[in-house]
Amino acid sequence: MQKIMMLLVVTVLALQAMANGDTVIVRKDPRLDMLSAKQAQINKRSSMMTSSGLYKGFRVQVLSTQSRGEAFKMKTDLLTRFPEEKSYLIFQSPNFKVRIGNFIKRADAEKLKQQLAKLVGQNVYVVEDAIEYTPKEGEDIAG
Repeated sequence: MQKIMMLLVVTVLALQAMANGDTVIVRKDPRLDMLSAKQAQINKRSSMMTSSGLYKGFRVQVLSTQSRGEAFKMKTDLLTRFPEEKSYLIFQSPNFKVRIGNFIKRADAEKLKQQLAKLVGQNVYVVEDAIEYTPKEGEDIAG
């Protein structure tokens, strides 16, 4: 019973405070909007980064083999055919993996995958990886 009475008193006091017609006018500095927009952009970028400072993105894996020589041969072949893309040789015991590209968007990696599938064969995959990437000023990478 006391709880109901207390709730009733609080409700009456709240209604009375609202009935007074008191208004609060908040005036904010317009620079706060610019600051919050910049902070939102920084937050988007940092959410796309790994703890090592690299970005989360995609690469195209062309080969996974136990033969070091075969892996180096494939990497050299990729460098000559695609000089604009960076290629990587990764050793994950017991395999050597050859990957190419630094893509933020999976669709871009898929385009390269289609080209590579025609040259190399069907065992070409788009894989998630930490990539080397430098965003341009004002570029929206989280999309």
